[in-house]
Amino acid sequence: MRKIVFSIHVSLDGMVTGPNGEMDWITYNEEVAADSHSMHATTDAAIYGRVTYDMMAKYYPTLLSNPDSDPIDRRHAVWLENAAKIVASRSPLTVNWAGTVVIGADIASEIAALKAQPGKDLWLLGSPTLAQTFMRLDLIDEYRLNVNPVILGRGKPLFNDLETPRRLSLVESKPFKGGVIGLRYVPNR
Repeated sequence: MRKIVFSIHVSLDGMVTGPNGEMDWITYNEEVAADSHSMHATTDAAIYGRVTYDMMAKYYPTLLSNPDSDPIDRRHAVWLENAAKIVASRSPLTVNWAGTVVIGADIASEIAALKAQPGKDLWLLGSPTLAQTFMRLDLIDEYRLNVNPVILGRGKPLFNDLETPRRLSLVESKPFKGGVIGLRYVPNR
């Protein structure tokens, strides 16, 4: 069965954005990118919430035809071009990005059906509000957190409104240049 692998950048105090939605505090360098892009070999679908999907759909498709685009971003764009894009949304959504599938009527059963299909793992990228829904429904099979060396003090917390604690086991930790620590956890089920 396919797994849901969730990856996101967080501050040391667990924020995913600053108080005004800013993400300029994230350290994203070649080493962090290479670790993230290693998931291209084990995943064949990206899962996004609507807000993150809108940002990605406006940016990544433009890179393939732009010879001046960043090589790191272009590598991910090539993967995305061939990957399924699954967007969870309950509001109307205009889809212009090839390979996009919209879900949202019953996320738990729709994700269970996707996990039962043949293929590689499913990569939940960013999308903190959707990730919180997945956490409450216990749908995440692996957490990959890039902890950045900053304390924001205010902003959008990643771990919010969980009704029950989630016990996790650390399976890997990696220090990266720039002070980022990559942490991989799996749920104790």
